[in-house]
Amino acid sequence: MGTRQLIFAGAAAMGMLASSAFAADDMTGMVTRIDRLNSTISIQQMQSGTVGASGGGAVQEFKAKDAGMLEPVHVGDRVSYSATEAGGTKTITKLQKAK
Repeated sequence: MGTRQLIFAGAAAMGMLASSAFAADDMTGMVTRIDRLNSTISIQQMQSGTVGASGGGAVQEFKAKDAGMLEPVHVGDRVSYSATEAGGTKTITKLQKAK
């Protein structure tokens, strides 16, 4: 395999990993900010497991697929959600208060 093919294969693999990061089913997090006028929500992703878990992960901002999705949640709520990313925009496709 030539250098050029190796670089293209690596770039393709990185692209697939980046696009699948937000295609995951049901992530969990805590709502840190809601902007109902712009239909955006910021969620701090929760660490899974207990080994070495110290607090939450990074806070990410998402656009709501439907503005009505944001009505039942408030800042501080723990939520489960699914999201996709297209064209650099992260979009919440499912949002539900955690029990």
